[in-house]
Amino acid sequence: MADRDIFLTSEGLKRLENELDELKTVRRKEIAERIKQALAFGDISENSEYDEAKNEQAQLEERIAKLEAVLRNAKLIDDEEISTDVVSIGSKVVVNDLEYDEEMEYTIVGSAEANPFEGKISNESPVGSALLGKKKGDIVEVQVPDGVIKYKIITITR
Repeated sequence: MADRDIFLTSEGLKRLENELDELKTVRRKEIAERIKQALAFGDISENSEYDEAKNEQAQLEERIAKLEAVLRNAKLIDDEEISTDVVSIGSKVVVNDLEYDEEMEYTIVGSAEANPFEGKISNESPVGSALLGKKKGDIVEVQVPDGVIKYKIITITR
């Protein structure tokens, strides 16, 4: 992962710190115990339990390294500094899809905590980057694989 700023809300930072702590203190011990039990079976050349545990350990260590890199490069978004005049990282934006006359709410977050199912979209996503810097009442055109979506910004809050 390149060393670049990764924007996180305080909620996102806490979630990632908790996940990292869980992985280091609980999951590492669980996997080490599984490896120890698998080794007790003897010959590891044909030991599927051992192979599975070692693969899980590798995936765990990869996730830990990724989380540590994210946290090392994290830039905390101060709620008090989030503007309600223009869309910025941390803004909650209500938009109206002009084609379907449907309102949607998005929270613009850094890529590390994006979760479209929760309405949290990355500042690097097509919609997120198109909304950045816009004001209430602006019409925003977003290029997506299916064409162009037009949104009107209804509200901007923290």
